[in-house]
Order: sequence, then structure tokens, then C-alpha cells
Amino acid sequence: MKRYPLKLRYIAKSAIWGGTRLKEQWGKEIEGDIIAETWELTVRPKEMAVIQNGDASGRTLEEQIAAWGGDCVAPSYRVGDRFPMLVKLIDAADRLSVQVHPDDSYALRVENDSGKTEMWYIVDAEPGASIIYGLAEDIGREEFARAVAEKRIDGAMNTCPVKAGESYFIPAGMLHAIGAGILIAEIQQNSDLTYRVYDYERRQADGSLRPLHTEKALEVVRPFAEAEVDALRFERGKGGDELLANSRYFKVRRHVLKDERIELSRNKDSFTSLLCVEGEGVLCHDGTEYSLGRGDSYFIPAGMGAYTLCGRMTVLCSEL
Repeated sequence: MKRYPLKLRYIAKSAIWGGTRLKEQWGKEIEGDIIAETWELTVRPKEMAVIQNGDASGRTLEEQIAAWGGDCVAPSYRVGDRFPMLVKLIDAADRLSVQVHPDDSYALRVENDSGKTEMWYIVDAEPGASIIYGLAEDIGREEFARAVAEKRIDGAMNTCPVKAGESYFIPAGMLHAIGAGILIAEIQQNSDLTYRVYDYERRQADGSLRPLHTEKALEVVRPFAEAEVDALRFERGKGGDELLANSRYFKVRRHVLKDERIELSRNKDSFTSLLCVEGEGVLCHDGTEYSLGRGDSYFIPAGMGAYTLCGRMTVLCSEL
């Protein structure tokens, strides 16, 4: 089967902090009213994206990768390997827990898993919305541990106001939390390891508190200087304002089209995750047009060759 753009069906998830925007404004579907996250590009045993178009329609992305061969992901990828990337939309009507993710070394040693470095693109934010982005100035691991023990965590965290169009790189080990009123696109390593430090003593539907992972969190959390975050974010080099990240784990570029046409190409080095976060348009490949609207997600296989985007839209293109 010739390689072509695969439109993906998301996996929708609910959570106590989730909102209604993805359902009411983006047309996402779920039983109930609350959608906290949609996993737009996902190859995981219990969360598998399904193809919606063309000859592969109805197959899981994992099945189609096996059919095409691992080189549709990257030259070094072998069928059965852990897929390297996870792409989500997250709607936070309420603030998320204060959390941290381990790096690859700790995750492998303690959890037999991979670490989690991620990037947030702010799709929408209510006036005054903010995120937790690292430890406060002059707060190290020991000072933060004391603040947690003494329940004075607020003063130990860095709060950062945000607005639509901004992006934030979050290396493993950085304390973080999405604030209320924010809708983001998240590009991350394919890991679901999260250590909660604080959850505002919220209770679940059954009345229980959500579990915390304080001991592990305090083992992996650390301060980051702005220059260090920037160095990790652009470890493989910078390249203009629309290159949002170029780390060892993923490269993310934003394309903002204003009733125009751009020529792109997908070489053999990596697949591309294409996520439309605003507007609408068309993706054209090999004489076929594929519609693009807000919330649409495509897997562009490595080696597919030239394609074009046209319309009035904002698209995030993520690759290895």
C-alpha cells in the first residue's frame, strides 16, 4: 500500500479538572460532558489511535506501521519498539495537580519505563490564566522538600501568566502544572509517568483523595535556569520564530497560514504528526485532497514525499 496521510481518531479521557470546550467547540466525542484530554497521536496498548481515511481506514496506527514497516516512523525504528511520541489536546477548566516527571534514567531504573519531557503550546487561555513553571527563584530540592513537608508549597513555585500562541518546554525534572482556563496542545515522550506533589486536596467521585507520589517526586525534581531550559529545548539548533522546539526527543514547528499555500516534504528521517489547532484548510498529496479543521490530526509517514498545505489555519508539525 502506497504511503499517504493517515487521519487519526483520538482517544478521549475525562478527569475532575476537565472542561467542555473540546466537546462543545471542537466537536470531540465522549460519554458524558467533560473531556479533559484527547490523545491525538497515540500508540499504546490501551490507547491506540485508529485510522479514519483511505485503504487503511479502521486499522489501528500500530497495525498500519507494521504493514508499512518500521521505517515509516524512522530509519532506526523497528516494529514492536515503543513508539516515541504522544500528542494530546488538554482542556483545563480547573487547575491540574502540581507534578513532575522523571528522566529516562530514573524511569528505567525505578519504573521500567521511559521518562517524560514535554512541550506545551497554548491554544487558548482565559484572561489572567497562568501555569506553574518550575521552582521559585533560589528554591532548590531541599528547600522545596521542606516547603512540601510544611504545607507552604505555593511560595516555592514559579507562577507564569500565559496567553494563546505561546509555547513552553518542560524537561523531565521540572515542576509544573496547567492552570485553570487553559487549552493546550502537548507534544511529549510516549510516557504516562506522573508524580503528583500536590492536588489542592481535591476529592474524586468516590470521596477519596487522589494519590500523591511525594517521595518519588522529591527524588527527581530540581531547579532549572532559563538558559538551561533553552539549551535543552534547542539542543539540535535554532531556526526561526516558528521552530518551537528542537530537542533530542522531538522537533516542533508551527505553520500559520493566512489564505496561502505552503510546500512541504516528508523525507525518510522521521514521520510527522500534523495537528490543526486553529482554522481550516486542505492538505494535498499525490493529487488527493484531505480536509483539515481545528482538532484534526494526521500521521504523515516518513518517506511520503512532497505535500502542500493551503487555507487559513495554524498547524503544529512534530517529528523526531
